[in-house]
Amino acid sequence: MTLGRDRGWVGSAPGWGGAARHSGEQRLRAGAPCAAGRWKQPCCDWRRPSQPPWPMSTHASCSLCSWPLLRSSQQLRQLTEQSLQSLLKRLHQPRTTGLEALPLLGSADGVLQVHLEYIESYTSCLVAQVFQQVAKGKREHWLAQCRPLQKYLAGMSFEGSVDAVLGQALCQPLAQHLQQYILLLLRLRDTLRKHHPAQELVINAITLYGNLQSFLQQALDQAVATQALGHSLSSRLKDALCTPGHRLLQDSQDIPVTAIPLRAERVLLFDDALVLLKGPNIHSFDLRLVWVHPVQDRCMLRVVTPEDEFSLCVRDPQDLVVWQWKVSQAVCQALRGKKDFPVLGAGPAPSEPPACRSAAYTFRTKGHLCRATYEGEWYSGRPHGKGTLKWPDGRNHVGNFRWGLEHGSFGIYLVPKAIEDKFDCYKCHWQEGTMQGYGICEYSSEEVYRGYFQAGLRHGFGVLDSAPQAPQPFRYTGHWAKDQRSGYGIQEDGNSGERYIGMWQADQRNGSGVVVTQAGICYQSTFQADKMVGPGVLLSEDDSLYEGTFTKDLTPEGKGKITFPNGFTLEGWFGSGTGRGLNTQGVLDTAALPPDPSSTCKRQLGVDAFPVESRWPGVYGPFRVFMVAGCPGELQEALLGFHVQRSRVPRRAQDYLRCERSCLEDEAGRMEDALEELLCHREPAALQRYLQKALNSTWHPLGKLLRTLMLTFQATYGGFGANKHLQGMAQGEVKQHARELWAAYRGLLRVALQRKGQALEEEPEDAETRDLQVHRLMLPLVLPSFYSELFTLYLLLHEPEDALYSQGIASLSLFPDSKLLEFLDVHKHLWPLKDLRLTSNQRSSLVRDRCFLSATECLQKIITTVDPREKLEVLEKTYGEIEATVSRVLGREHKLPMDDLLPLLIYVVSRARIQHLGAEIHLIRDMMDPVHTGGLYDFLLTALESCYEHIQKGGMRLRRLPGHWDLRDLS
Repeated sequence: MTLGRDRGWVGSAPGWGGAARHSGEQRLRAGAPCAAGRWKQPCCDWRRPSQPPWPMSTHASCSLCSWPLLRSSQQLRQLTEQSLQSLLKRLHQPRTTGLEALPLLGSADGVLQVHLEYIESYTSCLVAQVFQQVAKGKREHWLAQCRPLQKYLAGMSFEGSVDAVLGQALCQPLAQHLQQYILLLLRLRDTLRKHHPAQELVINAITLYGNLQSFLQQALDQAVATQALGHSLSSRLKDALCTPGHRLLQDSQDIPVTAIPLRAERVLLFDDALVLLKGPNIHSFDLRLVWVHPVQDRCMLRVVTPEDEFSLCVRDPQDLVVWQWKVSQAVCQALRGKKDFPVLGAGPAPSEPPACRSAAYTFRTKGHLCRATYEGEWYSGRPHGKGTLKWPDGRNHVGNFRWGLEHGSFGIYLVPKAIEDKFDCYKCHWQEGTMQGYGICEYSSEEVYRGYFQAGLRHGFGVLDSAPQAPQPFRYTGHWAKDQRSGYGIQEDGNSGERYIGMWQADQRNGSGVVVTQAGICYQSTFQADKMVGPGVLLSEDDSLYEGTFTKDLTPEGKGKITFPNGFTLEGWFGSGTGRGLNTQGVLDTAALPPDPSSTCKRQLGVDAFPVESRWPGVYGPFRVFMVAGCPGELQEALLGFHVQRSRVPRRAQDYLRCERSCLEDEAGRMEDALEELLCHREPAALQRYLQKALNSTWHPLGKLLRTLMLTFQATYGGFGANKHLQGMAQGEVKQHARELWAAYRGLLRVALQRKGQALEEEPEDAETRDLQVHRLMLPLVLPSFYSELFTLYLLLHEPEDALYSQGIASLSLFPDSKLLEFLDVHKHLWPLKDLRLTSNQRSSLVRDRCFLSATECLQKIITTVDPREKLEVLEKTYGEIEATVSRVLGREHKLPMDDLLPLLIYVVSRARIQHLGAEIHLIRDMMDPVHTGGLYDFLLTALESCYEHIQKGGMRLRRLPGHWDLRDLS
């Protein structure tokens, strides 16, 4: 074929810009009909095509098919003219043009893209029968154009229908020019020397345009097959299936296949969908969500889709191979989003469809996914991996899925409310479609729940905060069962400051309970259905004690007994009348001796009613489950999540959906590292360092457990609800937490050894050994976390005694050093007066706070630590400083007997002026290691207690050892 401006596509060939295009434009402007639809999302149920799943008007279809063809034909005409001219010029005049400047070589990708666009447009018109529609009714006009067409398209037959001639006229030049490209490029290759740098470039171009020829032929075959399909279908099925953008790849009428159990009459494989026909109904499956698996030893393919599973059965094994290959390659092509080049199956690796994919799909079957659109990762026909679910009613779920159900770490579920932009937001761990484990729920009412779930309901330990502006604000910290408050829990009223500590059932106070008011009144009673029943114990701020029945407003009613602070008792029947105050009939006993203040203020509530071992099973339980499961890192958040911070800042729906989730791989890696490190720190000193690091960590399991326990402790004993009558509960709870944390460490150690195929060498700990380890290792590390609330309770409990002690300190501070030593009956040869450095106008008899200065400064350090052992060590060093000072005064080493030590220690304590010494002493006594009982530390602490008691009496009458001195005698 000769190429020039008078032949082929060089110039204004009618196939690209002449009569054919002009007539096509006229026909389109005239609104010629076109029987073509548009293939949209495939349906997932049997439906009649009277309402096609992809509706479109015929005029719109013609426009969609023809206008791209006209536009791409102009681009192709210009490109062809430019490419051929430049290539011919290079062949005739080799020195005039560089090879890279040739469009067919230097811009091969662009040339390829223009050809692909034209092929797509042309075949779409062929499928949609646009040429028949354009030629319809214009036969005479098109016949008149045949003669000019014959001039430009030599060798083409003009016999047959007008639409066939038109279609051939728009396709044959393309095939001829592709062949001409290859021939001219072969000539160009022959002109190059053997090792020319452009040799490879030319060979690649020849291969590319050869592949384009194959692609064109396949595209034509598929378009013709799709067009022919319409002839075997009803008009309704034809309009639904034979649409411009889709190509038939395989028909069960060509290679027989049967779909069971659906019993489809015909199976059609398109380039983007697998279609089953059953009578007038269509069942269509998006290829991106089709998984095909051969059935072993049977001529059958198992097909899995999001909502259906069926089998394709054939008789001949060779037919099975064809169907399996074509479906697999079509799925790969659909997942890549573009046609394979040059032919089906020649796309980039892998050639087998991946089991894991990403796609969007709307469910139509019944169930909780009905009408929900899922977009995300899939595996074998089920949502599997990360994804998003959206329901038409506005519900959203973002998170992880496993086998079609919500499952995994911190999925976010939004439920819209009637109020605009108000949502219930559930940020929880999920298991098999329901909330399971730790989660945070922010309700549209602005209430916030942080805690555990089971089967989608609040269950286990959790904290519920009311809305900040609620009429009756509250916070509940405790246990839940089936979405209701049940078990041991604490609720604080935000308005009155009243705090309830006790048992719950079905969202009501039920069982033993202790109530603490902001006024300092504290009472214990039995509750039933949120009401007090039976007798109780009522303690007032002045330590008055009432035992009996009383009303909701804490007025004695019925039989009871009042014990006053001065020891008087009133026992009888109590009642109240309007405007008449409190009425009583009983016996007033005034003969009792005044009680010891230290005994009246130590009345403790709740200790027996709430056994310390059974108060917080909802906190310890998840940790035990975590250890039994082998400490898997992916479950750490689900079981130990209370370190997650809560925010009160209002957020919109889209903000929730952008919530970040921790990486499970990181959690698993951290857990592995923690267990490995644990095995390397089993010696006492190393173990103490490891435990301290773990308890201070925000991600270590021990640190997470400790923070949850701190939350419960603060809710029970902190803030305005702190009451001295709860000190016994608090003290026992701290020790129990230390025991549980030690047991948790032992559990982690056991898991770490099991992973190494080892076992604990030691025998199971008995109670005594465990308590020694707890007091020696764990309690000193745990106590600082609870110290603030615990020491406050000790302060309140021993406030009267410390008040007397402060008065005694104030009285003794009036004495100069020498007078105070003399008053305390310290032997003069023990006075360290030679240590004094006096100026010329000072007298030793008037100097204050200079004797035993090192011992005094040492004792003052007792308040700088919270560890009872370290406090005892400070006391021991103070004793050593006193002896060192005495030895220096005597010029020889001297061991002080108790008779000499006690007055000197009283002096040092009075000069140290330690505030709240009584609270310090009792805390040390309660929390010190039992191993020290009866030892040196116990002796020194007893001596300090004796000094404290003597100083208390200094405000009224200070006892002298062995005689008695009155401070007024020394004034």
